[in-house]
Amino acid sequence: MNFRLNYRTFYVILLSLLLMVSIIAFSTFALIPKGKEYRSLRLENKKEQAVIDTAHEDHDLTEEKLKKLEEKNKDTIKAYRTVFNPEKFMRLNRTQLQDLFLTEIHLTDQNKSFKVYEVNATTKITSPEVFYQFLEKVNHSGWIIGVHFPVHFERDKDLIRLSFTMKVHHVSEGKEEK
Repeated sequence: MNFRLNYRTFYVILLSLLLMVSIIAFSTFALIPKGKEYRSLRLENKKEQAVIDTAHEDHDLTEEKLKKLEEKNKDTIKAYRTVFNPEKFMRLNRTQLQDLFLTEIHLTDQNKSFKVYEVNATTKITSPEVFYQFLEKVNHSGWIIGVHFPVHFERDKDLIRLSFTMKVHHVSEGKEEK
């Protein structure tokens, strides 16, 4: 049996073996280590993606709560942003309280967004019911006003004189929000 290889066949076989050896070497020294690195990076990416997804869920929940609170407290937020106008306050309340005096008291307080006003009023009533109606009116006004007790009622014949202090909260000029 005479077996002779043609030089073209020999080169094709040699080239095929060389290609197979280079593919095995490339797979062993390049692809397998990079595949292990890829798997570890993919696991790390999944962990980071889980953290990001959790953060997005927390953000969405917090944003939803904020929107609910803003909707629930929209009147309070609006009142907080409304600047107190003493002249308008006096004009609105002169009908219930005659001789209404409003004086601003300057305090050396750390919180500069508060202004304190002392209200002195005299009215012709036989009971403090007018004062309670005034408190209800103040409660529904567009300002955030805190009436501080004690309220001093002093009877003088058919008059009841009352004096009290109230604290008006408003945004100072530098902190005003849009």
